[in-house]
Parts: sequence; structure tokens; C-alpha cells
Amino acid sequence: MGEERFGEFVLVRRHGHVAELVLDRPKAMNAVSTGMARSIAGACAALGADREVRVVVLTSSHERAFCVGADLKERNSFTDADLVRQRPVARGAYTGVLELPVPTIAAVHGFALGGGFELALSCDLIVADGTAVVGLPEVSVGVIPGGGGTQLLPRRVGAARAAELIFSARRVEAAEAAALGLVDQLVDEGRDREEALSLASRVAANSPIGLRAAKRALRLGHGLDLRAGLEVEDAAWRSVAFSADRAEGVAAFNEKRTPEWPGE
Repeated sequence: MGEERFGEFVLVRRHGHVAELVLDRPKAMNAVSTGMARSIAGACAALGADREVRVVVLTSSHERAFCVGADLKERNSFTDADLVRQRPVARGAYTGVLELPVPTIAAVHGFALGGGFELALSCDLIVADGTAVVGLPEVSVGVIPGGGGTQLLPRRVGAARAAELIFSARRVEAAEAAALGLVDQLVDEGRDREEALSLASRVAANSPIGLRAAKRALRLGHGLDLRAGLEVEDAAWRSVAFSADRAEGVAAFNEKRTPEWPGE
């Protein structure tokens, strides 16, 4: 298992074709500072360009928190000009996760609040353990979700439910979060990382070309009318139909063996 550090607060571990992006600022419960935001964006850029990576799992090194959101202690010292300068840096962290071209899974335990929950929402799937507490409390401190929350949450739970959660700024515990669809898989306490990596391993066994194309079709087609969505799907299908992965997949099926994906 190889490791690579991006700045002080982000660590990437390699598990074969699965990359684990670890939020590693435990003294601040992974509050996202300017430096940490840059590191998240940098790690995502590197992982997105690495054709050996088939799945990314977002985890935390803190025992009681996934990520508590923006570093408000840092922001307390900001002038308005400082906040303007930091905005594209902060956005880069969230869009870095959101725009990863491979499937992404968040492993959530403890607090995932504000920008922390937005990092999880930026992933394709969220695995949470029984200690998870999620929410978007930004209006309680005079701002709004700025890492994609107002757009990603209604895509998960519908406009009215998202409005209630954002307007009330309330925290949602694990069982209710699962019932509302705020997380996708609820697991026993302490098993979020293990289960997320296990799921990632199963996903990574599939065609890397197929995985990227399927994600592209899912993301680009969401929200379009059916006719337009089917055109997006057709374009994604054409991008894989004549690939070496498709040829290998068909051959392996007929020969009753495990595919050896060329990744092209």
C-alpha cells in the first residue's frame, strides 16, 4: 500500500486500483482551511489524471468526525478582501471531488457538517456508520451552503426536504439520515471505512473505461428530459462500445474467466 501526502492535511493511500483520499487534520476535526482546500484540490487533480485509479474513497483520520466544515477560526480573522480571495480556493476543493471522473465513495462517521457534508455529497455514494451526524447549518452563522449543498442536496432528497434541512440548519443523526436518503448505506459503528473500501474494491473490479463512461452518463444526464438524457447515454455508450475493454469483457465472459482490463 503506497502513500503520498498533499500538503500537511491530506493523505492519499493506494489499495491497488482504489485510492483512499484521507482528510488528515485531526487537531481541527478536519475543518477545511485555505491550505487544506488547496491540498484537496491538488490530490483530486492528481487522482483524476491517474488512469490506474478506478475508484476514490474519501475518509477521515479523526475518530469522532468526518469533517466539521469550513475553518471558522481562520475565517474570523478574514477581511472581506481575504474572503473574496479565498472563495475560488474553497470552491476548488469541492469541485475537485465532484468532478473526479471515476466513482467516488465517502466513508462518514461522527460529524459531517457544512462543508464536510458537502464533500460527502460531492461523492457518488455515502457509506455512514451509526455515529454519523450530518447537516448544512450555514444559515445559522449568516451564510449559505457554498460547496454545492444547495444544488446537491435537492438532487438527493427533493426540493422540499432540502429546503427544510437547509432553512432549519438542523443536524440529522445516522438512522434518520439513512431513512431520508442523506446517506446510502448505514453500517455498524466503526465500520464505515472498511465497508466503503470493500464496496470500492468490488466496483474497481469492473472495466475502468466502462466506469468512467457510466459516471459521465449519470452525471451529465441528470435533470435532463428523457430524450436529451438518452442522447447523453448514447454518446457515453459509443465511447466504450469499440474499446479494448469491451472486447476483453466479451471475450472473458465467453471464456468463463476474469477479465484483464486493458483500460483503453
